[in-house]
Amino acid sequence: MPAERDVLLRGLEAFAELGYDRASARELARRLGVGPTFINDRYGSKAAYWRAVVDAALGAQLTGMVPAAPGSEDEDVVRQFVREFYRVSSGEPHLALLMADESGRDTERLDYLYERYIEPTLAVVAPSIERLMASGRMARVSMDVVFFAIIAPVSGLVQEPLARRLGGPQHLEQADRLARAQALAGLVLDGLLATERR
Repeated sequence: MPAERDVLLRGLEAFAELGYDRASARELARRLGVGPTFINDRYGSKAAYWRAVVDAALGAQLTGMVPAAPGSEDEDVVRQFVREFYRVSSGEPHLALLMADESGRDTERLDYLYERYIEPTLAVVAPSIERLMASGRMARVSMDVVFFAIIAPVSGLVQEPLARRLGGPQHLEQADRLARAQALAGLVLDGLLATERR
């Protein structure tokens, strides 16, 4: 019987690589090296297993984000948020792939992600973004545009086959992913906060 941590990690890989619909209970069991009823016996359903996988992965990722110091300036809050988001995203590419896949489908799973993780996470940085926009230190755009300006570049951290075709290295070590995360954060932050160039 595999350990719970392994069951959840392998589940994350399966859902990221196959998508929810193609990750059948039978295929999940095969990848886990368990019997065909394991998912239902242990979690009750594939949907409940998916939620357990997401809770473990996103919980660990969000816990790993270092927040800005209390009393920080709004610009520093945004900078810290983006840098930390990219840093933790670089460490778990399967989670970013799962999130990208689920974000394009209007499902209960997206509702779950939004209500439990996306909305509360954005609530940490949204007031700072709104104040920066109001003061003219950030371009006035809707929050969804800001969200996608921050989130979309994560694909550069996780879509390694495309990155290789675009001239990236053949194999990325974690140190390479962290350096790439820092570079992406710098580009995004320069674009978001460089209002004097507009």
